[in-house]
Amino acid sequence: MTNVVELKVGLHCEDCIKMILKAIKKIEDIETYDVDTRLNKVTVTGNVTNQQVIKALQKIGKQASYWQQPDSTTSSY
Repeated sequence: MTNVVELKVGLHCEDCIKMILKAIKKIEDIETYDVDTRLNKVTVTGNVTNQQVIKALQKIGKQASYWQQPDSTTSSY
């Protein structure tokens, strides 16, 4: 089953990004990954869960939080 995991992660410098990419690549069953430095957003797709990706990032000392989707439920009339 393919999931899309979107997380907010502090991407401060090239070294941070390299560490994050290295950690993500170690996760089993990933299909694609993307790091958006402008949005501080990491997107991973594959047979993974949010927890797996967060745990991998925590191992390298990175705080990751759930990416907040824009709230589209403001008017449900």
